[in-house]
Amino acid sequence: MKVSALVLLTSTVIGTVAFNPSIASAGEVYNRLENQQDRIQQGIRDGQINYREYKNLERREASINNQRLADLRRDGGHLTTKDYRQLNREENRVSNAIYRDRHN
Repeated sequence: MKVSALVLLTSTVIGTVAFNPSIASAGEVYNRLENQQDRIQQGIRDGQINYREYKNLERREASINNQRLADLRRDGGHLTTKDYRQLNREENRVSNAIYRDRHN
């Protein structure tokens, strides 16, 4: 009985994420934010990113995260395709800035 309930729960969760890409995309944006935070921290540890660059990157990351949270609140906990694409474009720009700051 417990096994069948677990299988049902697992398949429901997987089905929800598979057929509702906005849930998956919200997690993807969050994961990118986390990965880029790690890249920034690594750059600081290595001395590749100075304080001014760090503050600029952090401000941009915070702005993206605030926008993500506002989009999620506005749309009932989901990201629309338009929201996802906009956040992804902004993340791409910050990712390029991290690369430039670490390699200048």
